[in-house]
Amino acid sequence: MELRVLRYFLAVVKEQTVSAAAESLHLTQPTLSRQLRDLEDELGKKLFIRGSHKIELTEEGMLLRKRAEQILELVSRTENDIAANDESLAGDIYIGAGETDAVKLIARAASRMRQDYPLVHFHIYSGDGEDVLERLDKGLSDFGIVFTPVDNGKHNFIKIPLKDKWGILMRRDSQLAEKESIVPSDIVKQPLILSRQQSDKSPVIKWLGTKFDKLKIVSTYNLVYNASVMVKERIGYALAFDKLINVSGDSELCFRPLNPPVYAEMHFIWNKYQIMTKSAEKFLEYLRAEIEHY
Repeated sequence: MELRVLRYFLAVVKEQTVSAAAESLHLTQPTLSRQLRDLEDELGKKLFIRGSHKIELTEEGMLLRKRAEQILELVSRTENDIAANDESLAGDIYIGAGETDAVKLIARAASRMRQDYPLVHFHIYSGDGEDVLERLDKGLSDFGIVFTPVDNGKHNFIKIPLKDKWGILMRRDSQLAEKESIVPSDIVKQPLILSRQQSDKSPVIKWLGTKFDKLKIVSTYNLVYNASVMVKERIGYALAFDKLINVSGDSELCFRPLNPPVYAEMHFIWNKYQIMTKSAEKFLEYLRAEIEHY
């Protein structure tokens, strides 16, 4: 399977028609169609459902799309890392991060490094812990910010000296909005919107004092903005971190902390035994300095 053909495949996925993809690639339509047929023959699977107006992907096609994007991203990173000038620090640093106000520490370290090394670029991927660890394991990220316990056998880490506060994101016209804080009995029987990673072992579920499968979970999320929209539409109450959604001014939403309070600790992690780029190694120095002076 050639990288060139993977790029052709992704172009067709993007444009949704062979003719438009061929034009964007500066190929003839018959040439591109032949390349796609050869790819399907090589894999022994049908990748496209060819409709009258656009092409849709089969299940195998959707899998190849995900893998092709990851492969080409990794190839691009490798080329950039190798081509980086030793005399002038340059390159790309990829960080996967769960949603947290503590990203400001990472941003400050990145800003200081950019002042000294303007040819270094940062790429932030937002997602929950599963997303962050998957990208790290596949070599698509240099670093990750996680709230789950660190696997010392796989990852090195720096503990971030900030904690996120758990609370309830709710509408301002909710009866619970009259309270300054929320106790378990206030919320345990209410329709809940939870992070998809919650389980009986999660501190916030333990705070509720009820088994996970006994809760009235109406929706899950991996990015809190989507959860906030569901709250606005009266679907339920979202268990979330403070400071991630703007609840000031004329916002329809408000945030109330849990009582007793529950906090989430976080770690900045990277794979053990990985070969770091010079840019990534230097960024660790800036981050450690930022944390030391925080």
